[in-house]
Amino acid sequence: MLRPDPAQRPRLAEIGDNLVARITEAGREGWLGEIDGLEVSLACALDKLAQLDADEARSRQPVDLGMPSFAQVAG
Repeated sequence: MLRPDPAQRPRLAEIGDNLVARITEAGREGWLGEIDGLEVSLACALDKLAQLDADEARSRQPVDLGMPSFAQVAG
């Protein structure tokens, strides 16, 4: 599984903005096949942004390591 680099988030957001502009242009010009392909690319870019946001939110949450029992320590 490929994970995007968090440092590249601004670039990925820029790509998403560019795709929205290209979809608008394709709609204006009547390029229906182009719109379909661009919408797939936009969905993937938005998914990667959501992955980055989820990873960042997950990394800020505390991790419960549990409390060891006496049997585990003395074992």
